[in-house]
Amino acid sequence: MTTALTPRRRPGTPARRSARRRPPLFLGAATLLVVLLALLGPLVSPHSPTAQLAAPFQQPDGAFPLGTDVLGRDVASRVLGGGRTIVLTALAGTAAAGAVGMTAGVLAAMVSRRLGDLLVRCVDALAVLPPLLVVLVLAAGFPGSGAAVVAAVALATAPFSTRVLRAAADTVLASGYVEAARARGDTRRAVLRHDVLPNIAGPALVDTALRLVASLHLTATAGFLGLGRGGAAPDWGRMVSENVPGATLAATPFLAPALLLVLLSVCVGLLAGRLADTVGRGAA
Repeated sequence: MTTALTPRRRPGTPARRSARRRPPLFLGAATLLVVLLALLGPLVSPHSPTAQLAAPFQQPDGAFPLGTDVLGRDVASRVLGGGRTIVLTALAGTAAAGAVGMTAGVLAAMVSRRLGDLLVRCVDALAVLPPLLVVLVLAAGFPGSGAAVVAAVALATAPFSTRVLRAAADTVLASGYVEAARARGDTRRAVLRHDVLPNIAGPALVDTALRLVASLHLTATAGFLGLGRGGAAPDWGRMVSENVPGATLAATPFLAPALLLVLLSVCVGLLAGRLADTVGRGAA
């Protein structure tokens, strides 16, 4: 029996329960480990990430497993404390972009073609601007504000989500089962709730995963340029830029955060690609 919340499927297209390939376990485990390190790292930090404890660029030893940075701060403590900002900012920016993209994309599909095109053109005006320029302008206008970086990330990625979700909603609205629902008198709200939203959930999930990769890149770039949270607050991106000049003296101060950023971005990107393949096979 089809409940009120069950998505209506095309006539003659059975629900697929096939054994779909799942992402390799090591990808999920690696992503989870880096995310947990970023979120929980400050709780297990051995020293204050802002305290100057030794000489600059001291080699790793028993007291400082990853050595010290350009100001003599413990690199391990800063690595443990520097990922939370990047992960939370990227997640917040992705969520905001997803909300804007879902609202604008579905609305553009549900209204008339002319109004829908006008709405998409207005959103496309943001896509003309280079994402890094949007981040620089907002972060410079609100120095030291993490919310400015979140807003910049959302504005830079929302136009692409809008187009993807509008196309997905258009496909659903053009299907036979939606035409049958309209013929029997279903309201727009009923079509939206029972037909459009459940059937674009897969594309929306894939789009969110892909936008998260872009958000991570932009957030790390903002940190590398010294934007967002100011002062001595640890940030993986800022740690790379701060310690590159001393690379010949000590490699770990910039190499450790750089490797964590690369690992997180690559794993999330690969998981997003596998998720896209899975959703694509399910819709076939």
